[in-house]
Amino acid sequence: MTYCLAIRVNDGLVFAADTRTSAGLDDVRTYNKMHHFEVPGERCFVMLSAGNLATTQAILVQLERDWNAVDGRNSLKTLFHMFDVAEYVGQVSVKAQREAAQGNPATSDFRSTVILGGQILGEAPALYLIYPEGNCISASPETPYLQIGEHKYGKPILDRIIRPTTQLEDAARCALVSLDSTMKSNLTVGPPLDVAIIRRDALRLGHRLRLDLDTPFYAQLKRAWGEQLEQVFGILPKFEWEGGLAPPPGVPTMAQPQQQQQIIAPLLPPRFEN
Repeated sequence: MTYCLAIRVNDGLVFAADTRTSAGLDDVRTYNKMHHFEVPGERCFVMLSAGNLATTQAILVQLERDWNAVDGRNSLKTLFHMFDVAEYVGQVSVKAQREAAQGNPATSDFRSTVILGGQILGEAPALYLIYPEGNCISASPETPYLQIGEHKYGKPILDRIIRPTTQLEDAARCALVSLDSTMKSNLTVGPPLDVAIIRRDALRLGHRLRLDLDTPFYAQLKRAWGEQLEQVFGILPKFEWEGGLAPPPGVPTMAQPQQQQQIIAPLLPPRFEN
């Protein structure tokens, strides 16, 4: 299985994906699900993929061939609007799926779903979810993120935190927490984790990270998130029948907000290194 997500905030775009693939209970592999295309200063794209690996590979091969062509054909390099780019990727995807299905059993699943995000000079950053059928939808201010794959476990944190005004690095931390929550509940999603950031109007990839369980930054973030959740759970309001119960030693009550801040502040997630 797969879990990939992308977030659009006012400051730019964040992409995150796991790398686990499975062909059976005893055949777990790592596969890159994040792909990058860029002409610095002119355009920058990141593509996340979920679904049939052979179809995804065929899509990438065709995108790269069109990118390097000199005959003026449509490509990620020649189109001038993000929506046109998303439609073009959808057409490439449909063609790859159709060719993969020819001569193969009807029970085989060759579908592939893609998240495409980026920015072209003169336009705002954009995110599109491209369905196997080739059509697409874009992220919006009301729903500023897109997900593919095993998304249900990581969605609640995105709904609570992500807004257009969210800081770019905070959005990246939220994406990692979303992935971590998914890995906690689903073994088909696993490390290493890939993260990419495109800052608005930079027109290039600002940061790209690969994080494993023992990567210091990710290990610290994972630990801080778990510890802070436990602390906050301890200060939730009590039921009426618990009125006479005292809170555990060292844990403030809801009537002591300053003490709550003192407990939570040291557990804030780590900062990204520049």
